Amino acid sequence: MAFTRKVLPVDSGVGELRYPGFSGSVRYDIKGEPAKLKLGPLRLQGSLTGDPQAMAEAFRKGEAVLVLAGGATYRLTLVGHSAGGEVAYFELRV
Repeated sequence: MAFTRKVLPVDSGVGELRYPGFSGSVRYDIKGEPAKLKLGPLRLQGSLTGDPQAMAEAFRKGEAVLVLAGGATYRLTLVGHSAGGEVAYFELRV
């Protein structure tokens, strides 16, 4: 018998990325609903799209803060980036 996985909604928008030495606008896509995330070990995954140099530097720093379009603030751990690319991948936690 085949099992189906629950498809998570994607929260997309334009927000502000902050890390030491940078604060700028980025496009984000988050798999899941950040507002429903509770304190604990659970994390949501997503991606940021922006200036290639800013994305590379965010990945090198390892951690950043994302302010969503609605004003909510979340901590990010950057987990992936391709050299010269404008997309960086992250895990979001409360």
